[in-house]
Amino acid sequence: MRYLLLVCTEEIDDPADGPDDIDRWVSTHDASGARVWGDRLVDVSESRVVRVRHGGTTVVPGALHRDFAAIAGIDILECDSLDQAIAIAIDHPMARHGVLEVRPFYDWDGEA
Repeated sequence: MRYLLLVCTEEIDDPADGPDDIDRWVSTHDASGARVWGDRLVDVSESRVVRVRHGGTTVVPGALHRDFAAIAGIDILECDSLDQAIAIAIDHPMARHGVLEVRPFYDWDGEA
């Protein structure tokens, strides 16, 4: 099953102990096949929150998440279980500096 890993932080400038920590995490989980894809995102000042309500549209600069300043990056994981995805998230350097959200993708082939 695939899981989305949202990497959130209060500050985007230096989000981890250093590039080596992130590189180690990426290499480890790419090699295991658990990490399908991921990338860092630009600063939150470049993002926009878009809503359409009651015939009107609003576009507001900034982050959707209010608890943290930015979603710093995303990773897509392929894991056998939510517990396995959580274990991989716990190993991520940003788990010590921000917060990670692990969310399963919807199973379109599963029964409702």
